[in-house]
Amino acid sequence: STIFLLAASANAFTTSPSYAFKARTVSTSFSTSLFVSQSDLDGAQSMIDGILKEKNCGPVFVRLAWHDSGTFDVNAKEEWPAAGGAIASIRFDPEIKHGANAGLAGAVELLEPVKEKYPGVSYADIYQMASARGIELAGGPKIDMKYGRVDATSSKQCSVEGNLPDAEAGPDGNFGGDRGTCSNKDPTASGHLRKVFYRMGLNDEEIVALSGAHTFGRAYADRSGLGKEKTKFTDGSETKLADGSTTSKYTPGGSPWVDNWLVFDNSYFTTINDETTDEELIKLSSDKTLWEDEGFAPYAIKFADQDAFFESYAKAQKKLSELGCKFEEIES
Repeated sequence: STIFLLAASANAFTTSPSYAFKARTVSTSFSTSLFVSQSDLDGAQSMIDGILKEKNCGPVFVRLAWHDSGTFDVNAKEEWPAAGGAIASIRFDPEIKHGANAGLAGAVELLEPVKEKYPGVSYADIYQMASARGIELAGGPKIDMKYGRVDATSSKQCSVEGNLPDAEAGPDGNFGGDRGTCSNKDPTASGHLRKVFYRMGLNDEEIVALSGAHTFGRAYADRSGLGKEKTKFTDGSETKLADGSTTSKYTPGGSPWVDNWLVFDNSYFTTINDETTDEELIKLSSDKTLWEDEGFAPYAIKFADQDAFFESYAKAQKKLSELGCKFEEIES
């Protein structure tokens, strides 16, 4: 049951058609690099913004980008892209079928038309752009994104299963396991989170900041094994958007962490540690440990101030979005 639970209203799709695009080889036999221009990036962003506004699917785009980049192992010594990271290997089988990625084939499919219209923009850029735009359009901070990522090109470059974090302990009482690039098994939620995120090269502040993105989206029992079929916040009734309006234009279901789960703000840090909040809001072990662990707690408390949270979050997501990346220059 992965902690990267952010999920959205996108209808489920399964297969992901491949599109032909002009490519050129670069210094390593592993990679191809697209001819990407700033105008194509601008066009892709405009198209992504349209999808976000139509579908209210920002949370699942965040989850897609995170699960692609969150496989990164800073200690890997092999040539790129062996360390994993934001290389769009998640679009390939078997990675898209990893247990932690349940439900993400639909997000890949929603973004295929962007790739079709702007073939010069890499899948990796599209996925990370969709995440950053999802955050910003929902009222969150602007992420200082860098583009020009080179894609993984085949299923042979997929990351191994087991590198993403768990939100709850398994039947043996441990969080995580031994299946990833290195063991992240730990009897405590905090120890497990550190083993996973330190492997990516992230620190305690970044762990807490990124956890705050659970303010955006829902947990689904059929994806993560956590959450209810639906709650009074996700039953198809109106929910608030960042501009103050409301919408019922979403697929009902799942359990949110906060009341207004389509708005990106710091509500997570004012809700999880509040014992008086509605019992239908989900609170997982990986959430509660942020206030219980002496290394995490100062940041969880600090982020009750939204400006402080946004500042740290924007830096952390930028770093996450660049893990394992090989960049090529963008043509002006």
